[in-house]
Amino acid sequence: MSANSRLTVAVHVLSWMELSRRRGHEWSTSEHISRSVRTNAVVIRRLLSDLRDGGIVASRRGAGAGWRLARDASSLTLREVDEALGAEPVYAMHRNEPSPRCVVARGIRPALAPVYARVDDAVRAELARTTVAEALDDALAHTMEVAEPQRSATTVREDR
Repeated sequence: MSANSRLTVAVHVLSWMELSRRRGHEWSTSEHISRSVRTNAVVIRRLLSDLRDGGIVASRRGAGAGWRLARDASSLTLREVDEALGAEPVYAMHRNEPSPRCVVARGIRPALAPVYARVDDAVRAELARTTVAEALDDALAHTMEVAEPQRSATTVREDR
């Protein structure tokens, strides 16, 4: 089984759009965004369409076509983004109906359902604690840590 990366890509896209807005560019094209994500612009457009349907982004056609955030990034939570993408449960029951003859099979779904519900509630609560603006600011802070690594004692001595 593979993990779903749609939320990660969506937060990347929205953070990129917010940074672009901060730099004076209100509208972004899917082609520009796709270079940062390193995926096809069609993938970005499909994702943005879902986010537009969820009220997260707006689009315009024609001259100056593009996408922009429909809401302030500092009030847009990752939970809202996840919900706009059609949030799915973290865990799901297996697709096949378990054997009605097996005592474990008859009880496993009722046993796990409340556990999975609590996990989903915890994930949603955690996503609600972080905004797109905070995700961008954290990403930029990590970028600065990588761009300006700590100088070692060896480096300091060589500079003298």
